[in-house]
Amino acid sequence: MTRFRPCIDLHDGKVKQIVGSTLKDQGEGPKENYVSDRPAKWFAQLYQRDALSGGHVIMLGKGNVEAAKAALQAYPGGLQIGGGINQENAVEYIQAGASHVIVTSAVFDQQGHFQEHNLESIANAVSPQRLVLDLSCKKVATGWQVAMNRWQLLTDLEVNAETLTRLASYCSEFLIHAVDVEGKCEGIDQTLVEKLAEWSSLPVTYAGGARSLADLELVQQASAGRVDVTIGSALDIFGGSGVTYSDCVAFNRRANTAHS
Repeated sequence: MTRFRPCIDLHDGKVKQIVGSTLKDQGEGPKENYVSDRPAKWFAQLYQRDALSGGHVIMLGKGNVEAAKAALQAYPGGLQIGGGINQENAVEYIQAGASHVIVTSAVFDQQGHFQEHNLESIANAVSPQRLVLDLSCKKVATGWQVAMNRWQLLTDLEVNAETLTRLASYCSEFLIHAVDVEGKCEGIDQTLVEKLAEWSSLPVTYAGGARSLADLELVQQASAGRVDVTIGSALDIFGGSGVTYSDCVAFNRRANTAHS
């Protein structure tokens, strides 16, 4: 059954919702949909209270480590963490309380060429059972291409059945942001959701564009319950008006009841 997965996106140490395609190394800062006056720890405690597991903390750039670790320590074993995770620091975040580490850029070189030995090294460091592979991607003429470095650089790795099958032995699940619709509250990429359900033998969490409770139902239908979904900017706890957090919690409770 499809489940709502919570998130904590960190930028400059603050919980924010931003338009993913506006993240850049230079020039103007990203377009911000929402900046919370509450710390990351508060959101972690909220998710723990409501028994929402498998959510992800994403560190977007520098200055987020302290806030991220505070969230992990507030909900030990309940949150995954990504953003700058590599072979050197992966174990540190597991020890800080993360259930899983999420990796993207560390498995590519600076030009965006996939380095499978890097992925293998991180998997060996924390075990595949504690590793989530982020294959966030942009739409291209041939399908979808993984994007790295805050989604600015297209890599040479396509998101397709062959890739997901090849990489499944290194991790326990995939996290996939649809970068083109991330943060825009314009609806999900339904075709991508359908393909992910078809292609992946592992659990998949989709993020990008979800704007209402109906989108949770749509992902459930489009993936036959095989893909989970994150809602960010549309959620009321992040300043949105499309869907309430309490409705998402209730959706999960219904899914858990149906599954049991």
